[in-house]
Amino acid sequence: MSDAQTPVFQIQRIYLKDISLEQPNSPAILLVQEQPSVDIQLQVGAENVNEGVFEVTVTATVSTKIQDKTVFLVEAKQAGIFEIRNVPQEQLGSIVGIACPQIVYPYLRGNVADVVQRAGFPPVHLAEINFQAMYEQQQNAQSSNTPTQ
Repeated sequence: MSDAQTPVFQIQRIYLKDISLEQPNSPAILLVQEQPSVDIQLQVGAENVNEGVFEVTVTATVSTKIQDKTVFLVEAKQAGIFEIRNVPQEQLGSIVGIACPQIVYPYLRGNVADVVQRAGFPPVHLAEINFQAMYEQQQNAQSSNTPTQ
C-alpha cells in the first residue's frame, strides 16, 4: 500500500463546544429534603467539516426534578475533530458513529460531573455507553423508516 492509500485516523482536537446549567427554582428547591428524579438523554452527531475531517459531538441533557419542579438542568455538548482518510465507505459510518463517540464521551462525563458539583450538588456520573449498540439501533431505525420501492 502506498502512503496515499494508507488509512488515517487521527484526533485533531477534543473540546467542550457548549455547556449550560440552569437552577430555575433555587434557592427554595434546595431546602426540600426529597430525592430528585434524574433523567439523562444522550445524542450523537457528526458533520463532515472538510475533506476527510469530521466533527463528532456527543450531547448530554441531564434533568433533575422533585415532583414537577426542576432542581437543575445541564446541557453539555462535547466535540472532537477527527481526520479520517482512505477508509472504505462501508466502514466510515461505524468509525464516526462508534469509535469517535467512545473517544469524546469520557470528556463529556467529566465535564457534566464537574459542572453539577460546582453548582453545589453531588456529581452526576453518566453511565458507560455501548456506542456500538446505540449505532446499530439507529441504523436499524433508519432502515425500517426507509420506504421500499
